[in-house]
Amino acid sequence: MAAKGLREVGRRRAAEVGRRCLSGGSAGPPAPAAKRKEGGKAVNLFTAVNQALHIALDTDPRAYVFGEDVGFGGVFRCTTGLADRFGKSRVFNTPLCEQGIAGFAIGLAAMGNRAIAEIQFADYIFPAFDQIVNEAAKFRYRSGNEFNCGGLTIRTPYGAVGHGGHYHSQSPEAFFCHVPGLKVVIPRSPREAKGLLLASIRDPNPVVFFEPKWLYRLAVEEVPEEDYMLPLSEAEVIREGSDITLVGWGAQLAVLKEACEDAAKDGVSCELIDLKTLVPWDKETVEASVKKTGKLLVSHEAPVTGGFGAEIAASIAERCFQRLEAPVAGVCGFDTPFPFVFEPFYMPPKNKVLDAIKATVDF
Repeated sequence: MAAKGLREVGRRRAAEVGRRCLSGGSAGPPAPAAKRKEGGKAVNLFTAVNQALHIALDTDPRAYVFGEDVGFGGVFRCTTGLADRFGKSRVFNTPLCEQGIAGFAIGLAAMGNRAIAEIQFADYIFPAFDQIVNEAAKFRYRSGNEFNCGGLTIRTPYGAVGHGGHYHSQSPEAFFCHVPGLKVVIPRSPREAKGLLLASIRDPNPVVFFEPKWLYRLAVEEVPEEDYMLPLSEAEVIREGSDITLVGWGAQLAVLKEACEDAAKDGVSCELIDLKTLVPWDKETVEASVKKTGKLLVSHEAPVTGGFGAEIAASIAERCFQRLEAPVAGVCGFDTPFPFVFEPFYMPPKNKVLDAIKATVDF
């Protein structure tokens, strides 16, 4: 029934899509140059995402937003007001079928559109895994670049939320980092979320955009109201230091920042890097930092085994072997299903990071 419903959605839009674009065509007008914006109005992260989606739809008539419940704003309210402003032909609900959502998005993007699909929770993205990995990621390659689905962006909230348990709290980013042909992006704050989401939507490659749901309402900062983008695959040194390099992404950056501040009270100077884009990731920035500090700590919510932190550790060990003064440290989630009652014990909090900083510096 779900697949039939999606086919019906596709048929209703087929004529309109066909009139607007041809297969393999570009999707939308040229985007403004990526640059850093300062100042603006204080908003939380879900509002920043909402602003980005408004801009994407407003600046490109071939942009569409769809997913489960997005028509009334979604469970996290990120799509509030979009259907009212842009109409139900461009912002619409889909059946509860993640595989169908991804498949429809790939076809829509292949027709030259900007397909912005929402998977309600990252935990539910696995039914769509085959479509994303075996179709979207390989679309350009298998055609010899004759056609592509580069206009595809899949948004999904990831990570802990305080009460989500094992079906609403997972961090599955590493699964997609193993797939050539995809980009994986995770913002840490409202300003970053807006700029990186607009850059992802306009990037000529399919992007999986993970949003830290813990921060949807918790994180507030000044966000420029105008259209702007932040560069993908460009890490940011958000705190300079000389004794150890810390690398993270998404919600974990707030934890690492607090650990850096506490470490400074003990005389330890930490350099903190936000990776932002996990694939392709900015090896050069991390390498330069580690060659300066001689030590590296990577931290993420996902389980430690097979987490993306392991890839960072392996790459830096290869590139900086003669400059490393201690083993690369990792402070990550445990190799267990994400617990409900025991979530505080599963999470990699500030005190664990601080202990790892001291152990690595004193090695």
